[in-house]
Amino acid sequence: MHNSDDTAVTYYEPNGMEALLKRLAPYYDEDKEYWENGHLVGLARPGVAVSLEPGGQVETSIGILKKPSDLNTLYSKFRRELDPILDDLDFRLINYGYQPKSSFADVPVNPKDRYDAMTDYLGRVGQFGPCMMRCSASTQVSIDYVDERDSIEKLRLGTVIGPILAYFFRNTPYFEGEKNPWPLLRQRMWDYLDFQRTNVLPGLFDPRYGWEDYAIDVLSTPLMFADLTHTPEAVASGATPKELHRPAFRENAGEVYPDRELNPYEINHIISTHFNDVRLKNFIELRHWDSLPIERAERLTEIVSSLFYVPEHRDRLESYFEGISEEEVFEAKANIQAHGREATPYGQPLDFWKEFLGLEGLLSDIPGDLKHPDVFQE
Repeated sequence: MHNSDDTAVTYYEPNGMEALLKRLAPYYDEDKEYWENGHLVGLARPGVAVSLEPGGQVETSIGILKKPSDLNTLYSKFRRELDPILDDLDFRLINYGYQPKSSFADVPVNPKDRYDAMTDYLGRVGQFGPCMMRCSASTQVSIDYVDERDSIEKLRLGTVIGPILAYFFRNTPYFEGEKNPWPLLRQRMWDYLDFQRTNVLPGLFDPRYGWEDYAIDVLSTPLMFADLTHTPEAVASGATPKELHRPAFRENAGEVYPDRELNPYEINHIISTHFNDVRLKNFIELRHWDSLPIERAERLTEIVSSLFYVPEHRDRLESYFEGISEEEVFEAKANIQAHGREATPYGQPLDFWKEFLGLEGLLSDIPGDLKHPDVFQE
């Protein structure tokens, strides 16, 4: 945000997000710079990648952690390089789930063809597509898995407990320049966006669910945007850059890509057009949570690590939720949204879940914007 008036910093403005990336680039590997349409939109080096979400939100992707405390170590190095540049440009990074002052209509998307297509598509479905794209920000924690069964169990568990954790880590005081009326704004935006690619994975809680079901869901959904830049057949055909990067509002992956085994780039792109609460890649991506200050993000990572990697904790959770249905998850999400602090997800009050999930020391007094240390979501 601009230090002068707390409005969003956009990509194209003088001394905006493009200028930030260019000033930050010397700290990163030149051969890993990502340019599109003549503009710099991403940086990377071993252990960290920096990219921009549609509205210019800075996304910092931290590499594999051996322990949660590694997060702050890696992020602190990133901030030591970044903060002097921010000071010179006279803006700052904040950690809220949504822009506090600017409206989505005030924020242009950055120069990725994908984001133009998403604006066109998501602006015509659901309710909050442009808002989500241009003004929201999140904290995501990824975990690994050892085989198909382990991945499905973790997908289910993450889907079940994610909304509860989201309430305890809620961090969105504002929406469209006004007080945020929803306990879980991020959930509200995504759940009403495009049901075929968001919310709970369809069929996840069916005992027969497996990787093939996940693949069918992902492959049969319209792509929204086709990326053929790493598809040899398309490149060899002499297709233009705009033909290799194009909208695909009706076509699914089977209609866009050749009938052969897909390569890793193609697979990653197809999966990236789905935004379920919990997403399966070559790791499991837990996506429920608002953008958090790094101290709170580290605490969230500690909690996730404890729940998924400490055998007795995971066994207790899986035993408690054995036989749970997709409908019960929808009910729990709606219950939190409707009743806030008086909610009873899965039939239990929030005090029960705080103890059951070990949600102590949540660092809820750390603000998302140091310029406004007294601003928190109620």
